[in-house]
Amino acid sequence: MALPDAAPISDAQSAPPIWAVVFAGGIGSRFWPLSTPAAPKPVLALVGGRPLIADTVGRLDPLIPADRVLIVTSADIAPAVRAVLPSVPESNFLVESRPMGTAAALAWGANEVRRRAGPHTPVCALHADLAAAFPSALRTALHRAAVTSAGEQAIVALGVRPTRAEPSFGYIESGVLLNPMDSLDRGGAAEVATFTEKPSSEAAAALVRAGALWHSGILLGAAQEFLDALERSVPEVAAGLSALRSGDIEGFAAQVRAVDIERGLLERVGRLLVMAPEFGWDDVGTWAGLRRVRDLDDAGNGALGDAHFTDATGNVVHAESGTVVMFGVSQLLVVTRPGLTFVTTLERAADLKPLLDSLPGSARINPGSLGQ
Repeated sequence: MALPDAAPISDAQSAPPIWAVVFAGGIGSRFWPLSTPAAPKPVLALVGGRPLIADTVGRLDPLIPADRVLIVTSADIAPAVRAVLPSVPESNFLVESRPMGTAAALAWGANEVRRRAGPHTPVCALHADLAAAFPSALRTALHRAAVTSAGEQAIVALGVRPTRAEPSFGYIESGVLLNPMDSLDRGGAAEVATFTEKPSSEAAAALVRAGALWHSGILLGAAQEFLDALERSVPEVAAGLSALRSGDIEGFAAQVRAVDIERGLLERVGRLLVMAPEFGWDDVGTWAGLRRVRDLDDAGNGALGDAHFTDATGNVVHAESGTVVMFGVSQLLVVTRPGLTFVTTLERAADLKPLLDSLPGSARINPGSLGQ
C-alpha cells in the first residue's frame, strides 16, 4: 500500500512530550482457546513473533518512549502483562482492583499524566490490540494530532477509511473542515458531526456509503482536556473524579460505573475532531481479523506454526503443537495447543460466547482439561 506524501512538520508545529495510556484489560474470550488468565489476549503473539501489547508499545517509540507509557490493566492479568513489557517502569502499571470500563481507565491514566507531567501534557489513548502496518506513519500522525489538539483545545480521534461494513466498529461522520484548504486526505482535521458505536449491519453499510470513517480507537488530547470532557459528559465516571484528584484510587473505583469510552464519551462529548491519516490500521479483534494482518500465501491462507495447505483457501491456522495439514477446505480456523485442537469456521469464530457458555468453567480457563 502506498502512503500519501506527508508535509514536513515545521518547528512551529511543536508539542510537549506526548504520554500514552494503553488499555490492556480483559482476557479476550474471542481468542479462546489461546486466551486464558495466565495468557490473556494482550500477551499473545497473534500477528507476529511478539505479544500484541509489546508490538503496540514498541510502535510508539521513539515518539513516546516506554517511560512515558502507562498501562491500565486488571489485577487478574497484570502479572502476565508486566512480564512481556520489561521496558515499562513498574510504577507505570495502573492495576484496577475491579473492571471499571475504559472511560474510567482513561480518567485514571489522564489524571496520572496530569499529576506527573502537568495538565496540558498531550495524551495518546489507545488499545493494546491494534495493528499498524506503517509504524513511522503512525508516529507522524500522533504528533500531528497532538499539535492539532493543543491548538484547538479539543480531543482528536484518528479515523480510518473503511473497507467494508463492519458492525463491531465505531463510525465517525465528519463535518466542517478546520481549514477548507486541508482535506482529511491531505492531513487536515474536521469537526465530528456524529459518532456511532457498533451500529447494526444495515446502519454500518449506510454509514460506509455516506463516507463515514471507522474509529481506530486512538485519541489525542491534553490530560486536563480528557478529564474535563469526562466530567462534563460521563456521569458514570464524573462521580469519582473528586476522589481521583485527591489520590484516593480505591474511592474512585468504588464510585465509578463501568462504561466504555465510545458510548460514554465519544457519543456524548460536545466537541470532537477527527483526522484520517493512513498508517495501515487494523483491529485484531477476532480470529477472522488475523487474515487481514498476517502474511498470507497465494491462496489467502494465514498461519503461525507448522502448517501445510493444498487446494485450501482463506484459512487461518495457529499451531502451537504438531503439524496442521489443510486439504480441500476453505474459511476454516484451526488452533492447536498441547492437549487440545479447536476447529470451526471463521464465520462462527466471530462469536464464541455460545460455545464458552456450554463448557464447564475449568475447560474455559484451562482448555487442556478438555482431554482429561
